[in-house]
Amino acid sequence: MSGKERREQLLTVGRRLFAEKGFDMTTVEEIAARAKVSKPVVYEHFGGKEGLYAVVVDREVSTLLAALETSLEEQRAHPRVLMERAALAFLSYIDENEDGFRILVRDSPVSHSIGTFSSLLTDVARRVEEILATQLRLHRYPPKDAALYAQMLVGMVAYTGQWWLETRKPAKEVVAARMVNLSWFGLGALEKKPALRESTGG
Repeated sequence: MSGKERREQLLTVGRRLFAEKGFDMTTVEEIAARAKVSKPVVYEHFGGKEGLYAVVVDREVSTLLAALETSLEEQRAHPRVLMERAALAFLSYIDENEDGFRILVRDSPVSHSIGTFSSLLTDVARRVEEILATQLRLHRYPPKDAALYAQMLVGMVAYTGQWWLETRKPAKEVVAARMVNLSWFGLGALEKKPALRESTGG
């Protein structure tokens, strides 16, 4: 096995173990044993468990971000269509990369602050914020609200995605349609200056 092939094998093995057990419970010994190599081989390629984990996470982040950016790249598409594409892209990533998504949503080690799920969602929210700001301006709503609404939308999709990972029902197309239905008609009926309504006790 060439050095490149061995590296890919270790990444595949590490990815599966991190998904099954998490970073803290996975050991270099387990990675080496499952790959049928000695511990020094793991250290040679990645410098240790932390290095292997960092590459695995960075690959997953890149894969998910690329899918989401592709879904949002057609600027002239109707905003609801963009929301549908983004929701379906997120669910498709989960469907096709279950191990990778499990790794992303787990707590990352303190030493690995870049590429965590929260930082990934922040990147996605910024992209969504740009789209929302444009639409809010067009409809004469305060564009400063775009950041807040972007966080709400991305949070809804991310949390629903974690739930759907375990249930896989209904189909991802149905889940995406329902999420957009809730968010779109909520956005469609936005008040320009919403305020809490005090309870009258009735």
